[in-house]
Amino acid sequence: MSSVHSVVNPDTVITRIARNISDFRAAVNDSFVPLQVTSAHPDRFQARIRGAGIDGVHVSDIRATDHIVERTPELIARGDPAHFKVSLMLAGTGLLVQDGREAVLNPGDLAVYDTSRPYSLAFDQDFRSMVVMFPRHLLTLPPDLVGDLTAVGISGSEGLGGIVTPYLTQLAGNLDLLTGSTGARLAHSALDLVATVFARELDLDGVSANPHRAVMQRIRSYIDRNLASTDLDPTSIAAAHFISTRHLHGLFQEQGTTVSTWIRTRRLEQCRRDLIDPALADRPVAAIAARWGFVDAAHFSRTFKSTYGSSPSEFRAGH
Repeated sequence: MSSVHSVVNPDTVITRIARNISDFRAAVNDSFVPLQVTSAHPDRFQARIRGAGIDGVHVSDIRATDHIVERTPELIARGDPAHFKVSLMLAGTGLLVQDGREAVLNPGDLAVYDTSRPYSLAFDQDFRSMVVMFPRHLLTLPPDLVGDLTAVGISGSEGLGGIVTPYLTQLAGNLDLLTGSTGARLAHSALDLVATVFARELDLDGVSANPHRAVMQRIRSYIDRNLASTDLDPTSIAAAHFISTRHLHGLFQEQGTTVSTWIRTRRLEQCRRDLIDPALADRPVAAIAARWGFVDAAHFSRTFKSTYGSSPSEFRAGH
């Protein structure tokens, strides 16, 4: 008989309690992505996962005894969509390994890892951790830049980390707030704060930043500031940064994308956020599209549906 228990409260917070490794494996597979779970002390293993999700962002509060989780190439090959996971240690310690790096995480420390590549997390004692999992496109930084931070510990006791970790800690303790429009704002605010911490860690805004990265950061910021402009195109972007359009295309090609794809993705994300904002519920879909640079409503509807699986009106009604 299974020893995992799930409790769903009216606020859609799900609590899973597992008293053996097998049931914990099922719980983490259901909550996150398929993982291999082992423990040196399976006879006394127990765990609890309390989680809630809103608008693609899933937040979990995990308490468990010692164990190891591994994301193996075989599990990745099942075709699970790529997500980032951000962990915040709340009690105990953990060891994160990915991309040839490893980080010892102490209470208050943040770290990011990518579910599309192998990783492992080892806990040698009882611990508590917060995990935020979300599709990679929800982060405003390109995945290749975030890839430079996987398995890099970020202190939560100083600098920006000291500002952001209290917010995340409070979010972990108030998962019942992750509902409706308020929950969506809280979740996306968390991602925006995390992106700010990552940008600081990568020194994207500093004078010591890699010149190549600094140019790309300025270009991405320029695009975000001008998404509403119908004149936003490779020519205007290149001119604003005193580079050739050929150089601009090359910069984006190195990151596995194109200028137009990046602009379209950022515009769609802003439209998606507006469509679930109750403050904009009386605004026509076409007006929201135009607000972010989509001048052809029919084209916008087709593009939105191909990206998110439903038309803008259906998406709005479903949320």
